Amino acid sequence: MIILISYFQLLIISFLAATILPLSSELVLSTMLLTDSFDKYLLLVVASFGNIFGSSVNWYLGKKILIFKDKKWFPVNEKQIAKSEMYFKKYGIWSLLLAWEGALLIEALARSNDQQLAGAIIFLLTASIVFLNFITDILLSLLDPRIRKSIME
Repeated sequence: MIILISYFQLLIISFLAATILPLSSELVLSTMLLTDSFDKYLLLVVASFGNIFGSSVNWYLGKKILIFKDKKWFPVNEKQIAKSEMYFKKYGIWSLLLAWEGALLIEALARSNDQQLAGAIIFLLTASIVFLNFITDILLSLLDPRIRKSIME
């Protein structure tokens, strides 16, 4: 029963991490993989499903959020929406790649001169690139028999 609850917790954490909440499902997944108490393939399926479902919720909310743009409590004004749409039309999907990190970095450096925050952002971006490269290397070693063979030798 505890194992089943753990899988469900991984699903919930993966879902929340893929939405707007700053959670780290990778840390939970890695810990569960290291314990050898769980089926590693089932863990990957559960975590992937949670992330995909969370991403789908974000996509849906992004599509429907503008119905509230005329409400008083809506945090974004018409000028900010027009500016974002202009950036997206000009740069396309690439404008979304560093949307919040870039804005936060500019805010930290240009407006408040907060070098610690800027350093933390650059560190997190660098760490995420290193982490993604590591994951890519692992996936390639699992999928490509030539790489797997060279590791074993």
